[in-house]
Amino acid sequence: MLKLTIRSFNLPLRHTFTISYDSRDVQETLIVELQHGEHKGYGEATSNPYYGFTIENMTNALESIREQIEGAELNSPEAFWGQMQPLLADNPFALCALDMAANDLYGKMKGQPLYRMWGLETDRMPLTDYTIGIDTVENMVKKLKECPWPIYKIKLGTPDDVRIVQELRRHTDAVFRVDANCAWGVEQTIENARQLKPLGVEFIEQPMRATDMDGMKQVYERAVLPLIADESCITEGDVAKCHGHFHGVNIKLVKCGGLTPARRMIAEAKKLGMKVMVGCMTESTVGISAIAQLLPLLDYVDMDGALLLSKDIATGVTIDYGRVSYSTLNGTGTELIA
Repeated sequence: MLKLTIRSFNLPLRHTFTISYDSRDVQETLIVELQHGEHKGYGEATSNPYYGFTIENMTNALESIREQIEGAELNSPEAFWGQMQPLLADNPFALCALDMAANDLYGKMKGQPLYRMWGLETDRMPLTDYTIGIDTVENMVKKLKECPWPIYKIKLGTPDDVRIVQELRRHTDAVFRVDANCAWGVEQTIENARQLKPLGVEFIEQPMRATDMDGMKQVYERAVLPLIADESCITEGDVAKCHGHFHGVNIKLVKCGGLTPARRMIAEAKKLGMKVMVGCMTESTVGISAIAQLLPLLDYVDMDGALLLSKDIATGVTIDYGRVSYSTLNGTGTELIA
C-alpha cells in the first residue's frame, strides 16, 4: 500500500532570475512523497506561468486521484506511469512529480541507485552549465565573477544580446551557451549566430517562437551554430517534429511528465541522430537529483537549479565546478530536510 503526501515550498533565489518572458525572486515548487513501508520516494514539479501550471492545480490533480495512487502496485515505475498518465493527461507537471517519486521509491525498495538499475556507466558524464539570467551587463558580469564555472548558459532576448556576450567574454574563457527563450526572428537568429560563433558560443537554445517551425527550418539551413529545441520540444511526439529544424532537443522532465517518458524521448532523439540535453526549471535538489540519473545518456545538461537557490529543501547529488557527484542513497538519492 502506497501513502501519498503532498507539500509545497517557496524556494528563495540568490538573485532575481529573469528570462525573456518572466522574472522572479522566489520559485514555488510542489514536492510529492510516496511511502511504502520504511521507504520514502520524492518527486518535484515547479509552478510555471508560461505553461499554466500552479501549485493549486497540481495539488488538485493529484488529490483527485489519491485513491488510485495509494491503491496502485509499484511493480515497476514504467507500469505505474502507464496507469497514472491517463488520469493526469492534462497536468504533466503533477505527473512528473509523481513519476519521480515512484522512481525514487522503487530504487530505494530495490536497494540501488536508478542509473545503476538502468545499466548505465558513470565514466562519461557531461558537466552542467551555470545560468546567468538577463540583467544589466554590469550585474551579469558580477554574477559570472561570483561563480567561476567551466560552462555558462546566458539568457538573452534583449536589444543588446551580442554586446552582452561580447562583454561577458572579456571576463572568462568558459564555454558559452545562449538561450533566447523564443525572443528572436529568422534573420536576427542567423545574424546573431554569425556574430556569436567567434565569441565561443557552443549552441543557441530556442531562438524563436515554439510555433514558428517554418522559420526554424530556414534558420536550421542557414545558421552557423547548432540549434537546440526547448519550448518546441515538450512531449514525446515533439522529438520527431524537431528533427530537421533543430540539431538537438532539451528535454524537461516537468514538461514531458517525468523520468519515464524522458528516457523514451532520449532514445528517440538518439535514433534520429540528434543531440540530447536535459534541462531544469529551478528545482530544488529533489528534481536535480532525478535529472542526474540520466547523465550518462546525455550530450549536454543544464541542472543548476539548486545552485541558484539561497536555501535548499533537500539533500542528494552535489555539484562542484560543473561536475556531479551522486548521493550514497539509493533511488535518486534524495532526502527532504525542510
